[in-house]
Amino acid sequence: MAFTLDLNCDMGESYGAWRMGHDKEIMPFISSANIACGFHAGDPATMRETVAFAIDHGVAIGAHPGLPDLQGFGRRFMQITEQQAYDMTVVQIGALAAVASSQGARLNHVKAHGMLYNMAAKDRAIARGLARAVKDVDSSLVYFGLAGSIMIEEAQALGLRTANEVFGDRSYQPDGTLTPRNMPGAMITSLDQSIEQIIRMVKEKIIVAQDGSKVSVQADTLCLHGDQPDAVPFAKAIRQALKEAGVEIKHL
Repeated sequence: MAFTLDLNCDMGESYGAWRMGHDKEIMPFISSANIACGFHAGDPATMRETVAFAIDHGVAIGAHPGLPDLQGFGRRFMQITEQQAYDMTVVQIGALAAVASSQGARLNHVKAHGMLYNMAAKDRAIARGLARAVKDVDSSLVYFGLAGSIMIEEAQALGLRTANEVFGDRSYQPDGTLTPRNMPGAMITSLDQSIEQIIRMVKEKIIVAQDGSKVSVQADTLCLHGDQPDAVPFAKAIRQALKEAGVEIKHL
């Protein structure tokens, strides 16, 4: 059996004089770039530069819309309606699509950021708002969502192409959701443990949750966090481990 996996990374999250992530260094090891669109992070110049980096490395370009929360980096909860989720997503996809078009490229996918992503994974109205926005802007875009969540359900109900996203550096709960960052053991810091989890998700289609239970999962795309101090060697080691395990890295 042939195994394939997309490697995506959240990028373009610097703005003004503030620097974030290791975009140039990590770009050679991924297949899809999720580029911030100015709401939770990013600015016009950073968007343009990150799109150019992606083009140079043959990496698929995706919009990474978030909540309008620069100070909180889009990780603070905001009470929003389905329509507000739709509106902010339409604007952000449109902005990055224009930046890509100005360089002769086009968007491939959309992946929500931070708290907006977490809200959509649990709130059907928010999930529906995001999915409608993607469909109405460009129905050919691939919609990235938490594997097995209502994000995927709502997008598929609208006829969108979807990608079930999994995480190698995060632990999971028995219901298939990510362990909240403020809980013990939420982040997996061991490279060996992370690689073991990734290979299991891709080849065996299961996750071992924090309580030891096994959860079925479809792994189409793996998120690599580019803002960690060891992000580059982490990405390099994971890509090499996947190659050795017979998994082809390929964007969707």
